[in-house]
Amino acid sequence: MEWASQLCENRGLGSKMTDSKYFTTTKKGEIFELKAELNSDKKEKKKEAVKKVIASMTVGKDVSALFPDVVNCMQTDNLELKKLVYLYLMNYAKSQPDMAIMAVNTFVKDCEDPNPLIRALAVRTMGCIRVDKITEYLCEPLRKCLKDEDPYVRKTAAVCVAKLHDINAQLVEDQGFLDTLKDLISDSNPMVVANAVAALSEIAESHPNSNLLDLNPQTINKLLTALNECTEWGQIFILDCLANYTPRDDRESQSICERVTPRLSHANSAVVLSAVKVLMKFMEMLPKDLDYYGTLLKKLAPPLVTLLSAEPELQYVALRNINLIVQKRPEILKHEMKVFFVKYNDPIYVKLEKLDIMIRLASQANIAQVLAELKEYATEVDVDFVRKAVRAIGRCAIKVEQSAERCVSTLLDLIQTKVNYVVQEAIVVIKDIFRKYPNKYESVIATLCENLDSLDEPEARAAMIWIVGEYAERIDNADELLESFLEGFHDESTQVQLQLLTAIVKLFLKKPTETQELVQQVLSLATQDSDNPDLRDRGYIYWRLLSTDPVAAKEVVLAEKPLISEETDLIEPTLLEELICHIGTLASVYHKPPSAFVEGSRGVQHKRLPARAGSGESTESPDVGQSVSGVSDAPPAVIPSQGDLLGDLLNLDLTPPTTNVPPVPSSMQMGAMDLLGGGLDSLLGGDLGGSPAMGVGLGAAPVSMPVGLGAAPPVGGNLDDLFDLGGGVGMTSGSYVPAKVVWLPAMKAKGLEISGTFARRSGVIQMELSLTNKAMSVMTDFAIQFNKNSFGLAPAGPLQVLTPLSPNQTVEVSLPLGTSGPIMKMDPLNNLQVAVKNNIDVFYFSCQYPVTLLFVEDGKMDRQVFLATWKDIPSDNEAQFQIKDCHLSSDAASSKLQGSNIFTVAKRTVEAQDMLYQSIKLTNGIWVLAELRIQTGNPNYTLSVRCRAPEVSQYVSQCFELILKN
Repeated sequence: MEWASQLCENRGLGSKMTDSKYFTTTKKGEIFELKAELNSDKKEKKKEAVKKVIASMTVGKDVSALFPDVVNCMQTDNLELKKLVYLYLMNYAKSQPDMAIMAVNTFVKDCEDPNPLIRALAVRTMGCIRVDKITEYLCEPLRKCLKDEDPYVRKTAAVCVAKLHDINAQLVEDQGFLDTLKDLISDSNPMVVANAVAALSEIAESHPNSNLLDLNPQTINKLLTALNECTEWGQIFILDCLANYTPRDDRESQSICERVTPRLSHANSAVVLSAVKVLMKFMEMLPKDLDYYGTLLKKLAPPLVTLLSAEPELQYVALRNINLIVQKRPEILKHEMKVFFVKYNDPIYVKLEKLDIMIRLASQANIAQVLAELKEYATEVDVDFVRKAVRAIGRCAIKVEQSAERCVSTLLDLIQTKVNYVVQEAIVVIKDIFRKYPNKYESVIATLCENLDSLDEPEARAAMIWIVGEYAERIDNADELLESFLEGFHDESTQVQLQLLTAIVKLFLKKPTETQELVQQVLSLATQDSDNPDLRDRGYIYWRLLSTDPVAAKEVVLAEKPLISEETDLIEPTLLEELICHIGTLASVYHKPPSAFVEGSRGVQHKRLPARAGSGESTESPDVGQSVSGVSDAPPAVIPSQGDLLGDLLNLDLTPPTTNVPPVPSSMQMGAMDLLGGGLDSLLGGDLGGSPAMGVGLGAAPVSMPVGLGAAPPVGGNLDDLFDLGGGVGMTSGSYVPAKVVWLPAMKAKGLEISGTFARRSGVIQMELSLTNKAMSVMTDFAIQFNKNSFGLAPAGPLQVLTPLSPNQTVEVSLPLGTSGPIMKMDPLNNLQVAVKNNIDVFYFSCQYPVTLLFVEDGKMDRQVFLATWKDIPSDNEAQFQIKDCHLSSDAASSKLQGSNIFTVAKRTVEAQDMLYQSIKLTNGIWVLAELRIQTGNPNYTLSVRCRAPEVSQYVSQCFELILKN
């Protein structure tokens, strides 16, 4: 408490002996006695009485009854007594506002005292008395103190303005104090400048749109001049203010960096981190080929290293900040790996943080050194640290390909130690290594299988089951291994159950003759005996696939898996940019933006790094600039507005719309039915290539099967009805795929006709083409290329036309597409220009793809994030559309939209009108939020769309219409 700390300060102002005597308990008539002493004529007795009052107040006793008597003691020249009375006043003014007015005259008088300490004390206390009645009386004294001849009084008055603004903002603005504060930035005294900056920054934070700190090159120059001469906390205020400035060009940016760089050698770590924040931000504007850029990188490393020699708590804060810096600019600390090696006496929280940074800095040049360290850590006694060290070895293997072999052999050595938790962690990371480098290190599977019995953690068991299922053809006794897990199926965690189900289905597809009982058993356990909806759904899907189209089952279950990425735990780039702007604050320790943990009425400003000079980024491209950063410079709109109804979103019941699942009749006991339709025996009659016999044998369900789970309808080669399950189970429908249209007529392409469509399946965008040869000669050597387009669509592989295309022949080709190609804004936005080459010529055509292709699978937003984002997007960016002649219920519409990755975050019903609040995420990181209103009995829906890139909204509305009507 401020008054408690000031009490300690008062001890040096005249007390010759210890003050502990004031805290001893006294007899019952204490208040009465104190009252008498406070009204004594003797100054010394009066001072002793005030000290006793303050002591009682400090230990929590109520001495408010003495208010008028203490206030009477204010009329004194004794500075110590005045300080004590002011402490009392600050504490009790709020509970006794009428009495506090008695003190106003004294404040006014003290503000004109010849002693600057008393003037400053009066103005400081005025700012701490949070009573509305009094504030208007204090304006005149404050105005005088802001223009006082003594800098100590001016700097105290500057902070008082911020405190007064917090109590009554309108009064401060009307009295012109903000303009006076701005004038103080030009003050001759550096501490006055620092406090004026601190006060303005504080006020600007609570009023983000006020533009109080109107920074320009002249103001910046004044701040940089004051920076060298003010105290360390003054320097922090000024540096934090500089970090909010955006220089005009790289020359100004370099000039500021040169003047801030000396702060890196300051003894106070907060000053160092604030200086690092400014430099990290302004470096964005410096061209990388500039000599000074390289010099600055070298200068940033030593101060960061020095921070790691402080006590553990400071080290931790420094390491959390360094973690962000290394993700943004690893080159700063690439030669400082040894500093992050763990010491035996480091606390665990420091060890884990250092380990994380070591992996981020790992490269081909230092990997041998890093691996030697990690192997050493894996033999430590701290279990959490050992686990993280073993994981780190796996992450190094994935990050630095040249080290993978050495990492695998290190992991095998660790497995040989037979230490239970080491073995389990090693198996988890080896699974990831298999994913990254297929068909390279599978020779170690035998060693892994030897440790099967010792696995007791869900993640390790799931990893081992995945390995056995994935490489079942290489493991002779794979069925026995998986059967051993099946014995305690219901005791396993969901993660293990799901993995076991998939692994046994994989095994069955690879070795059908030996494992029919096993697959029958696991499907029974998953669909009949389990209460877990995820497990049941996956079981039904596999049953459906196997019973209708085993070829499709093989394509789905044994599909080639994408390689895992190097760094899966990197902070998302736009969030990283924001966190870099908050270095040295709590946000940089939590690794969360301030809006995630700061509550209250204050508007939290989103910050972002400036664009690099000469980067040539197109501001009109839909995936750069404001839309991608997820940051809006416009003020957040206030929600809810009239009729918006989003205000109650956080109180909604967020259970997704489902239809009732019919109960499974008791007749469906284990062994009473064949889950795979006509019996697995027929499946074994042919290979899994999809022979006619197989299709027929699996078509019909046995007589005893209940209607709700009836025979799978004939599929005819596609899986569109896969999720229907006889209409009994509410599941999302598949994503919308438009019908093929002719893109290039034969008459325009010397006999080559191209028709096609686009689809998104399992997260992969595909261009599905039909190539028809209507010429008289054979066509060969096909290739395809796209022009730059709005979302960077580009072929992810060559156009696979494996055989020559003979006259009158048609070939179907599926071309996978990526979204990392070159970008250029097209008109319309979804226009795609294509060139196709063959042995005859090069042909050009353009087509339009549905924007649904770009809707990614992880686009479901958390409801609180949804509400905050909706508020954050300017209301000017909202567009409304009508969808006519649609006759779906809200649940059916939600299910249909979810099939195309339009996710319902919440549903609300008001006066027979259903409102679905939905989120969509595009491949380039743009979020689209929507509100779909469906009135019972009205075939016309209203769709409201909000997006930081408003040009996307009309295409999103077209997608809603296409999906809901098809």
